[in-house]
Amino acid sequence: MKKWMQFLLLVASVSSAGALLASGGGEEGDSRQLPPVANAKWKAECSSCHMLYHPGLLPEKSWQKLMAGLDRHFGENAALDAPTRDEISRFLTANSADKLDNRRSRRIVQSIPADAAPLRISETAYFTAKHDEISATTFKRKSVGSASNCAACHQGAERGDFSENKVRIPR
Repeated sequence: MKKWMQFLLLVASVSSAGALLASGGGEEGDSRQLPPVANAKWKAECSSCHMLYHPGLLPEKSWQKLMAGLDRHFGENAALDAPTRDEISRFLTANSADKLDNRRSRRIVQSIPADAAPLRISETAYFTAKHDEISATTFKRKSVGSASNCAACHQGAERGDFSENKVRIPR
């Protein structure tokens, strides 16, 4: 009977270790992906023109700068009424990279100089390091468009899933 119990304990241990490794290593592995976030106005307003960028991709100061300049939003007038702008601003800053306890967000913040407030994730050292093997011509492909089109290669980008094993670079 004792050998049978030892065998069951061994099987349970191996199964648990396998599940932990498959999940990416438990708590630390889970913190690699950005947590799910939701705000109806953010989704409606921001995704009406471009992919929905997770707030955990930029720090609070970047979101504040971006929201303060919506009348000149990357060459477009994306101005919103004050209540909508304020709600989206609060949502973005509350879920910004420097507010999340998330490995990816922490690394993004660490890659940004203290006096900088980039408006594009593609302007951060984090992004540059993660995409150093991607040529400029790849970003210019019609199927990709630009470095800002995360969803072209990262199928789960709008959900905050940038898993390298799920990357599919279109031809």
